Amino acid sequence: MKVRTRLVASFAYVLLVVIVALTVPLAIVLRDRARSELTALTLTNAQTIGAVLNAERLRGDPAERQRLARDAERYAADVGGRVVILDADGTVLVDSDGEDLGENFATAGRPEVAQALASRASADVRRSDEEGGDIAVGAAPILDEGQLVGAVRISRGVRTVQENVSRATAAIVAVALGGLLAGLVLAVALARSLSRPLTRLAGTARRFGDGDLTIRAGEIHGDEEIEELAHSFDDMAERMERTVRAQREFVANASHQLRTPLTGIKLRLEGAIVDTTDPRIREELRAADQEVDRLAQIIERLLTMAARIEEGTAPRTDLGDAVDRAISRWRERAAQASSTLVGNGVGDSWAAADRDDVDQVLDVLIDNALTYAPGPIEVSATAHGDRVGLSVTDHGPGIPADEAPRVTERFYRGRGAPAGGSGLGLAIARELAERWGGGLAVGGDVGGARIDVWFRRDGLDRA
Repeated sequence: MKVRTRLVASFAYVLLVVIVALTVPLAIVLRDRARSELTALTLTNAQTIGAVLNAERLRGDPAERQRLARDAERYAADVGGRVVILDADGTVLVDSDGEDLGENFATAGRPEVAQALASRASADVRRSDEEGGDIAVGAAPILDEGQLVGAVRISRGVRTVQENVSRATAAIVAVALGGLLAGLVLAVALARSLSRPLTRLAGTARRFGDGDLTIRAGEIHGDEEIEELAHSFDDMAERMERTVRAQREFVANASHQLRTPLTGIKLRLEGAIVDTTDPRIREELRAADQEVDRLAQIIERLLTMAARIEEGTAPRTDLGDAVDRAISRWRERAAQASSTLVGNGVGDSWAAADRDDVDQVLDVLIDNALTYAPGPIEVSATAHGDRVGLSVTDHGPGIPADEAPRVTERFYRGRGAPAGGSGLGLAIARELAERWGGGLAVGGDVGGARIDVWFRRDGLDRA
């Protein structure tokens, strides 16, 4: 789903950039072209009107002046603007609006008039405070036998042109948005076709990682690279299944075969214990008998684990119960070491881990605490989010900060460690936790040490 979203977002972003890159310049060009054409048209209109006028019409009697005024009104209606006819000094002779008769238009605010009175036609679009917006203005000289006798000035608002440009721009934007929408639909369809095989392959890999070694990707249709990845995954899964199955069969067969000779050894040891009269030999035989019992328990655990794996069931352990069992096992030893064990549990502390491994972790941590820091010791089960954990806290000298990163290494012994230890305890506890996807953390420098071990939470509901 994330791959599909990223593909769609990337495609939409690229498409939006392309549309903006094309639409904005097109709208600007359209606006500039419309203003340019309006300017050219205004200039042409002014020159056309100026070409049909002469000195006689400008200096005629009142009747001729009235006919000129009517002509100016007709010109104004034709061009859709205002037509003003000036004499050679810039004074208004005729105004199609009838407003500024007799006024001098040769001002700095009307540079086109100055150009026309200099016998040069010009046109432009500029701001007009009177009109409250942009206007297109153009002026052309009136020549009679090569002599300047006056000028024609045309002005028209550009609002209509701007409205037309706005409508055209809106149409362009609408088309662009339609293209964007169509592109998004295409992107979604394309992303689905690309992400579907990846999503299926990811689901297959997830199920394989959860323990279903028989799952395969099968025929996945897509790009050549994706199909090759699916085939490689299936090949890997096939080899992994064969390897794991062989290991399971070896563990089960070896454990089963070891039970018979162990039973015989135990029977002989028990008989020897009864028959011997030497107390020292009897003690050694009892110790050997206990080791045989331990070995039998290990074999039983291996058989149980092999059966669980074969059935596809994962081990689950309540850490609260594990803490209670550990307190019971170590209570007598703690009393001998002048120590006290206090257990603290929490509800819903089921861990996805083997019970015997959890018990062994607690045995290692409690044994270390009793050995290195006899006194009050807290053993707790904790839960946080998708993790559950165990912690053993003592109130001894603590673990120096420079040694904390190394105390979980095999055979490492700290500077103040008493003689006789192997340096394997915490390393074994860490490896047991990591076997079930967890870990071990060491804390405490002054005033005690705290060892935390965490596991993945078992998500199944418990009665």
